[in-house]
Amino acid sequence: MTGAIRKNTILLAACLVTLSGTVQLVVAVSTVTLVLVTGVEGILGLGPAIFLTAAAIASLPAGRLMDRFGRVPVIAGGFVVGSLGCGITALGCAVEAGIPVGIGFALVGIASGTILLARAAGADMYPPERRARGISYVLSGSLFGAALGPLVFRPLFAGKDLDADALVVPWLVGGAIMLVGVVIVAFVRPDPQKIAYALRGPSLTPDAPAAPLPELVRRDGVPSALLAAVVSFGVMVSVMNLAGYVVVEAHHHSQDSVFPIIGAHVLGMYALVLVVGALIDRIGRTPALSLGLVVMAASTLCLQWFASVPATALLLFGLGIGWNISFVAATAQMADCTAPGERGKLLGFNDLVAALLGASLALIGGYGLESAGVGALAVGATIIVISPVAWILWRVPQPAAADA
Repeated sequence: MTGAIRKNTILLAACLVTLSGTVQLVVAVSTVTLVLVTGVEGILGLGPAIFLTAAAIASLPAGRLMDRFGRVPVIAGGFVVGSLGCGITALGCAVEAGIPVGIGFALVGIASGTILLARAAGADMYPPERRARGISYVLSGSLFGAALGPLVFRPLFAGKDLDADALVVPWLVGGAIMLVGVVIVAFVRPDPQKIAYALRGPSLTPDAPAAPLPELVRRDGVPSALLAAVVSFGVMVSVMNLAGYVVVEAHHHSQDSVFPIIGAHVLGMYALVLVVGALIDRIGRTPALSLGLVVMAASTLCLQWFASVPATALLLFGLGIGWNISFVAATAQMADCTAPGERGKLLGFNDLVAALLGASLALIGGYGLESAGVGALAVGATIIVISPVAWILWRVPQPAAADA
C-alpha cells in the first residue's frame, strides 16, 4: 500500500502541474480577453468573475460525485471539460465573439473547481498526524506549474501587440496541456478513496451513511476552518486575477511582464508547501489558520505603495505564502472532521462559497480599480482578510471524532 500511495501522490501532484500552468493563462489574460473581443473596457472584471463563478458552481456537485464514484473519474472529467473550454475560448478570440469566450471561461472554471479537489485525494491517503503533509505533497505539483506558465506562455506574448488574434494560440496550448492531465490521472490506482477506507479499517465501509451537509458544517472545528479557507481563497483569487490589470494598466508595464509576477505568486502559493505541511502538523491547525491570514494582510496592504515589477512580484509571492498556510491548515482540519464518504462534499461546499466570494470580490475590485485606483483594492482586501483572525483564535476546536 505504501508504494501505491507514493505513486498516486506523485501522479496527483503532476495533475496539479497541468492545472496550475493553464490557470496562469487565465489569470494573466482573462481580464483583457473579453475586453479585446467586445471592445467594452468596463467589463474587465467579468472574465475572472465568470471563471470563478463557474468554479464555485462546479465544486459542490464535483465533491458529491467524488464521494459517490471515487476521486479519479471526476478529476479526469474535469480535465476533459477544461480542454474543451480552452478550445472554445480560442474560437471566440479567432472570430472576436464574446459569447464563446464567456462559455469557454465557464468551462475552464468548472475544470478548475473540479480538479482542485484533488487535495481531497491527498487527504484520503494519509493518517491525521501526517495529513497536512499529505495534502502538501499533492499541492506541491502546482509549484512546478508556476514554472510551466512563464516557460510556455510568455514566449507566445513577447514582442507582440496584444489583440484578440494573439490570444488564439495560447488558449489552444492551454487546451493541450489540460489533455495531458487526462492521461496522467488515468494512472492513479487504486482510487485514493479506497485507500482511505483501508486506512480506517473494516469498521468503516463505503456503505456507511454520510452525514448531511448542514451537520458537517456545524461540527466542532469546521466553522473556523471554513471561514479561514473562504476568506483567504476569496481575497487571494480576486487580487491574483486583477493583478494583470494592475501591472499593465495602472502601473503601465508591458503585458508579458505579467507572467513573471503571476509566476512569483504561484511560486509563493506552493514553493514552501512541503515545509508548510510539516509545520501545520506540528503547531496545530488553529495557529496556522491565523498566521496565514496575517501574512496575506501584510502583502495586500503594501500593494498600494509599490509599483515596480519586482516589488509587485514579491508582494504577490507573500500573498501566495499566506494563502498556502491557511489553505492547507483549513483543508487538513476539515478532513480531520470528516469520513472519506463525506470529505469531498464538505471541501466542495467550501470551494463553492470561497469561489463565489472570489468572483464577487473580483467584480467589486475591478470597479474599485477603475474608479479609485490600486489603493482601494489594497485596503479593501486587507480589511477582509484580517477580520476573522480574532474569532478563529477564540474558537479553538476540540479534537475531531471523525478519525478516532
